[in-house]
Amino acid sequence: MSVAVVGMSHRTAPVALLERSAVGPDALPGFTASVAAAPHVAEAVVLSTCNRVEVYADVRAFHAGVGELTAALAESAGLAVDRLTPHLYVHYEDRVVQHLFETSCGLDSMVLGEAQILGQVRDALRVAQDAGSVGRGLHELFQRALRVGKRVHAETGIDRAGSALVSLGLDLAGGALDGLSGRRALVVGAGSMSALAAAHLVRAGVGELVVANRTRAHADRLAASTGGRAVGLDALETELRRADVVVACTGATGFVVRHDVMGRAHAGRDGRPQVLLDLALPRDVDPEVLALPGVTLVDLEELGALLVEQDRAPDLEAVRVIVAEEVAAYLAERQSARVAPTVVALRAMAEEVVVAELARFDGRAAGLDPAVRGEVERTVRRVVDKLLHAPTVRVKELAAEPQGLAYAEVLHALFDLDPARYRAVAVADLHAVEVEEPRW
Repeated sequence: MSVAVVGMSHRTAPVALLERSAVGPDALPGFTASVAAAPHVAEAVVLSTCNRVEVYADVRAFHAGVGELTAALAESAGLAVDRLTPHLYVHYEDRVVQHLFETSCGLDSMVLGEAQILGQVRDALRVAQDAGSVGRGLHELFQRALRVGKRVHAETGIDRAGSALVSLGLDLAGGALDGLSGRRALVVGAGSMSALAAAHLVRAGVGELVVANRTRAHADRLAASTGGRAVGLDALETELRRADVVVACTGATGFVVRHDVMGRAHAGRDGRPQVLLDLALPRDVDPEVLALPGVTLVDLEELGALLVEQDRAPDLEAVRVIVAEEVAAYLAERQSARVAPTVVALRAMAEEVVVAELARFDGRAAGLDPAVRGEVERTVRRVVDKLLHAPTVRVKELAAEPQGLAYAEVLHALFDLDPARYRAVAVADLHAVEVEEPRW
């Protein structure tokens, strides 16, 4: 397997480009199948989330394969290749493993440590299986990535990074407003990140907390748990006029806090400063609101960079250690697996020699006592096993070293192993492969 990934994320592309390039759930199966049908692509898995679009592929030729993956992403986004290329990254072989494991752990997410990415990785693999575009190589890589992500969430406190992100954002808001105590706060959205924000605002001593959400029942539930007041999005303009700090985090695909709505609300604030925290991807707040006097807008991109810069993400070093261990173990196992066909072919050849020689012996020693015949066969097999034991065990150990595959090639040449048998052993039966469900 020669695996490569071509993609873009919040680290390399502006949010507007990510939104344009995203492959929606309905289009994902067809897009995945079309990528896998490219001449130099053997397998493909497409991971498309709100802050990344990546194509993982087993390519038959690196440069040609990368060119086909790049062209597919450009066509999907409706852009010329040269417009997209500056925002793309390309990883190959070992670096792909490192990148996918880090991604599955949430290390590469804008909301550091998010668990949602695990489900998205699982879904990408399932779509690829349904499209018939994934083989054993990418399947094993993605299954391992899922296990690494679950291990990280089980053994470290990376899950607390979301809380750290909200805390940092509200610290910035408090600094801009000379403290949050007694301020009026508006939370737009009622999901898990909104609940975190509401809890932080209550602890900061805000004087009033309002929760606005499209589904009023969800707003009622969050408001009741935090001592706030619930409204629907039809009351957004009124509440924006009253709020000193606004935290927006919905799952909407367009702007929830639009520039025109914000402009009308801001006109009634008499110049009082206002801070908006946009914790959503895609963005909830139209960036043009920054043109309004006295308005401060902080988004996920800024918060994520500050979080890493200030080292406020918990257990980051522990996560990196786990990822490094898992990458090394996976690569060693993959190297060992690459020599397995040679070992199996060698033992199959030896078995043929044993059977042929025993048949010849039987022809020359007809009527030999069965007990003696059995002892002769056991002796021959013991000799062959002992002769093959050291080289087959050692070649598996050496496979993990740099240039380790060269030892398997030496065995292949020295024993003149049949290439057809070697290839037959290397081919995997993929029909019964299943996607492992994440448990966290």
